[in-house]
Amino acid sequence: MTPPPDSFVFANAAISHAPGARRSLTTQLVDALRAQIESHALSAGSRIATEAEMVQRYGVSRTVVREALSRLQAAGLVETRHGIGTFVCEAAASPLLQLDPADVAGSMDALAILELRISLETESAGLAAMRSDAARLMKMRAALDDFAGSVDSAADTVSPDFRFHLEIAHATGNRYFVEIMEHLGLRMFPRTRLTATAIPHDEYADYLLRVNREHEQIADAIERNDADSARTAMRLHLINSRERLRRAQS
Repeated sequence: MTPPPDSFVFANAAISHAPGARRSLTTQLVDALRAQIESHALSAGSRIATEAEMVQRYGVSRTVVREALSRLQAAGLVETRHGIGTFVCEAAASPLLQLDPADVAGSMDALAILELRISLETESAGLAAMRSDAARLMKMRAALDDFAGSVDSAADTVSPDFRFHLEIAHATGNRYFVEIMEHLGLRMFPRTRLTATAIPHDEYADYLLRVNREHEQIADAIERNDADSARTAMRLHLINSRERLRRAQS
């Protein structure tokens, strides 16, 4: 059957299905999709295939497909729009601080970025608590609702996670916080490394719910205009993220 005109055109990529090779399958799928994007076979702004299409055409599981998409999001090559689909980003990620998501699982760069975020976002949460308004708080809550909805539907959670942290940066009223967050983009999220290869499938939803509970604590403190509690909640959230990544890399 011919795919829709705005859908992904698959390369005739050979993917090995050796037993126990899920991490390898993910890397192979990332390479195949990346090649299509970088060769402009799939142009900026185009929608890529659905999970079901990739499963059928590549003969891999949905878990492998989701891991591959998370890695491409981390590289700034694709973005997921909730309820619509996954699209090729309009512009390539800046080379500064760029991480190769296919190789970063054992890299210290991911931990280094989390150390940067602990310093940066702890203060941004405190400033947001002092300066945020009702409209900005509504956007934070909407991002958290989308995160929770994505957990329930087994969809992308990285995009709403990024929106939540970016809204906090906006709430500081300081454009430099926003610029740094936008520059880091989706690459800054360790969840693109904490895939089902590191977390058993039946535990992954619980892990995501714990992450979002940490988000809720940050949002609650900002809504109360409690700067000290907002800083504490953000710092704890990012320290937890760092420890989760360390455990996954060990």
